[in-house]
Parts: sequence; structure tokens; C-alpha cells
Amino acid sequence: MVAKLHYESDMSQVDIAKKLGLSTATVSRLLQKARSAGIVRIEVIDLSPSEDLSAALVDGLKLRTAAVIDTPSSNVLAALAPPVGSMLQQAGLRSGSTLGIGWGRAVREVTLAGLPRLPGIVTTALNGGMQQAAPHFQINEFVRLAAEQMGGIPHFLHAPYISSSELRDAFLADPTVQQVTSLWDKLDAAIVGVGLTHAANPSEATAALPGEKALSHAAGDVLRHYVTEAGEILHWDGEERMIAASPQQLRQVPLCIAVAATPAKAAGIIGAARSGMINALVTDANTAQAVLDRLSAHKSEETS
Repeated sequence: MVAKLHYESDMSQVDIAKKLGLSTATVSRLLQKARSAGIVRIEVIDLSPSEDLSAALVDGLKLRTAAVIDTPSSNVLAALAPPVGSMLQQAGLRSGSTLGIGWGRAVREVTLAGLPRLPGIVTTALNGGMQQAAPHFQINEFVRLAAEQMGGIPHFLHAPYISSSELRDAFLADPTVQQVTSLWDKLDAAIVGVGLTHAANPSEATAALPGEKALSHAAGDVLRHYVTEAGEILHWDGEERMIAASPQQLRQVPLCIAVAATPAKAAGIIGAARSGMINALVTDANTAQAVLDRLSAHKSEETS
């Protein structure tokens, strides 16, 4: 009786003593006797290293949730797909829910690897396209593939990521484009990548990207919204011509999952989380440790 009240009903020893008319010392002895007799068994469960890392990321980055996989020997990005799928399922998405999808290598590999069946879900692009042949820029293909895998309804964005002000206004006035951009205010979940600064990716540089000066303090980006490691959004000449979900719209998403698995992106991941544009992270053990090492180093610097 005492053991059931304490361990199953979560009553304190003091409350049990009052309820049963016993002394707290007697209640304590009865609980000890129950453990000694094997009536009650207390088991301490060791978390796996990946669970430890996930918990540390949630705490250190103030995330809603995080998942860390052991770093596989090949195609680490594709290995991020199962935990992404689990997060989407646990979020309670159903028919009519809206899932926004960004671009990037990690997003591409996750969609190629497969997402769970969520019939009737709406998948939509979070930004316009870019005149690039690289497969990780083909955002409408990610939207189509995700809808196909999940049994959902795709909404494509046939507009450039960046153009002249006049063309941007014309695109945004188009009913087909408006149908997509209006979804950005009511997203239930999103999957985005975290980019390196483009100074580190010169092969991707185009006239549509901000110059080196604008990136001098950037740690990374989400949908080309550049951030410092402290989480400050960096504004650059031409960003007003972008067609993409805004930082504020991303901050409003109940579950905005960043997928990234490159230790070099640690600073960008920290900045993205501190900016509020992401509130969930799926990554590998190497990248998770790199993020935690940076957080620890910053903390040491602040206290020294």
C-alpha cells in the first residue's frame, strides 16, 4: 500500500504518513523494506551517447527537440531521414497540415531517402528557384518527391529566388504564386538546411548572392537569411528582392527542422537556433559535438 502510494501515485512520504496515520519514519522503513524484498525495483537507465548529445543540444540551443545519429561511414545526409520522419509523425501532422520545404544538399538527401506516409499533407516550397543546375537547388522537385512519398498535395513555386523589384512585384501579384506564399503564414512544420557562408562555397556564387562585405560576419544562412553566430540577422543589399519565407514566418512555425551534418556548419547552426528560425535539429554525432564544443568554448570565454 505504502509503495503503491509513493511510486505509482507519486505521493510524498509526508502525505502518505498523514493519509495512513503513520510517522514519516515508519513510512520510510516500509519503503526500504519493499525495496529489500524486491517488491519495488529502481532501475537507472543509461542514455546512449546520441541521446546524451540530443539532450545537450536541446538545452544548449534552446530547441524544441533534437535528434543525433551515429555518424555513418557513407551518406550521412540520407541517414538523417528516419529521425526527420519521426519528428513529423510525433508533431501530429494530418491531412490538411502544411509542410514547408527549403533547398540544400541535406534537404535533397532526406527527401530522396524517404519521408513517412502522411496522406493529405500539403507540401510547399519555401523559396523561389535559382538558375543553377546543381541538384540541391531544385526545390520544386523536393516538394514533388515529398508529396509523392507522403501521399500529399504539392504546391510548387514557379518564381525566381531573386529578381528585379518590378519582376518580384509582378510574381507576387500572380494568383498561383500567392497561393503558395499565403501558406507561409500557416505552416505546421518545415524542413530547411543550414548553409555555409558563400565565401566558403565560391563555386555557388552568382550575381544573385550578396557580396563578400555583407557576409563578413555571417556564420551561415537559412533560405539565404544570413545570421551571425549570436543569432543576428544580417541584412544585405538586394534581400528585399527575394521571394522566400521570411525569418518572422519561420519563427512562427511550430516545428522548423534544420537538417545539417557537417562540423564546419556548427557556427551556422548555433546562429540559426539563436535567431529563432529553427527550433528543431537533426544532425550526426560529429556535428553535434562540434556545436557543443563551440557552446562550451563561448561559455568559458564569458566566465573568464
